[in-house]
Amino acid sequence: MSGGLVVMANLSTIVLMPRFGPRPLVASGMAAASGGAAWLTQLGQHTGYATGVLGPLILAGIGLGMVIAPVINTGTFGVAPQDAGVASATVTVGQMLGGSVGTSLLNTIFASAVASYITAHLAAARVIGHRALTGLALAHGYDVGFWWIAGIFALGAVVSGTLLRRGPLGRERTPPPAHDGVTTAQAETSQERVP
Repeated sequence: MSGGLVVMANLSTIVLMPRFGPRPLVASGMAAASGGAAWLTQLGQHTGYATGVLGPLILAGIGLGMVIAPVINTGTFGVAPQDAGVASATVTVGQMLGGSVGTSLLNTIFASAVASYITAHLAAARVIGHRALTGLALAHGYDVGFWWIAGIFALGAVVSGTLLRRGPLGRERTPPPAHDGVTTAQAETSQERVP
């Protein structure tokens, strides 16, 4: 996953973003991450790492690499140099809040799915044993969680494909208003000093 993420983050930032802009990268990256999460729902008790986990993780890493770098670049694009720190902090805060809320939400969904599975199949514990029931409940919880992740990424693909503008990001040629305000304030200060 990390390898796919690093390679695609660099490729999307250096090669693809200047040529196509953020819209196709973010939308297709979200779709790829959704596909990786949906693929992970096929895990079973006897699924091996190489056959069932490695492929989905690589696909999700490629998708996230196509999303993270272009989103950060887009979020801080066109900001006046004196506001770059604030813009970067705002993007980081949004990223951290999204990660915290998303983790809490998915943890709640997972725990609810496990508890409801155990409750619904408690009578089967006498036949298959408590340990087997717990394993089946955990597998069910992961399946439900991965389906939710796939749905969230699919929704993100639709939203980003709709809201992000088409084409590469262009440079503004006019100076930002904050720059004019600094120049005016400096000019007023220098006029007050002149006797």
